[in-house]
Amino acid sequence: MSAETKRTLERVGLIPVLRANSKHAAHALVDAMMAGGATVVEVTMTVPDALSILRDLKQRYGDRILLGSGTVTTAAEAAETIEAGAEFVVSPSLHLDVIAKTKELGKISIPGALTPTEVITAWRAGADYVKIFPCSAMGGASYLKSLLAPFPELQLIPTGGVTLQTAADFLKAGARALGVGTDLVNAAAIAEGNPELITNTARAYLEIIRATRA
Repeated sequence: MSAETKRTLERVGLIPVLRANSKHAAHALVDAMMAGGATVVEVTMTVPDALSILRDLKQRYGDRILLGSGTVTTAAEAAETIEAGAEFVVSPSLHLDVIAKTKELGKISIPGALTPTEVITAWRAGADYVKIFPCSAMGGASYLKSLLAPFPELQLIPTGGVTLQTAADFLKAGARALGVGTDLVNAAAIAEGNPELITNTARAYLEIIRATRA
C-alpha cells in the first residue's frame, strides 16, 4: 500500500496543507480543492477536531482522496492519525520516534528538516520523503538544488513559500511534490463565499505541474 501512496503523491505532485478554524471550514476547503482536481490533502493537527475530520473525509471520499496528517510531533499522534485514516504523516521538524512509528504501521513518513545534517539524518532514519521547511526562508528553489547536489538520492518536498509563481522553479530544482499552504488553502475565500477561487487555484497548480514535467 505504501508504494501505491508514493506513486499517488508523486503523480498528483500537490500536497495542500489544510489549516482551518472549524470543521465546517475544513470540509468546504477540501470540497473546493477536490473540485479542482487536488486529490491529496494533509490535515494538520492544529485544525480543531483534526482526527474526526480525517475520519469524515475518509468516509465521504473513500479512495478518491489520499489523506495525510500534518504537524505531527509525537509517535502517539502519528498512531492516532493513521488509525483515523492518514496514509502519510508529515512533521514540521525532525522526530525520529514519529518516523519509526509511521514506518512500523506501514505508512509514508515525511519529516520536516532544513539543514543538510537534519535532512540526511531524516533520510537515514527511514523517511520516504523529507519536507524542506521553511524552504523559502533559505532561498527557495536554489536551496533545494543545493541540497540535492551532494545527496542526489534524496526525495524532497519543499513547503513554505511555494506559490503559483515559484512552483515550476521548485519542480525544476528536483522537488518530488509541492507542499502548498495559504496560496491554495485559502480560508478567506471560503469565509467570503468564493470557493471557486480555491478550485481555480488548484487547477492552476496541477496545470503547472503537468506542463513543467512535460
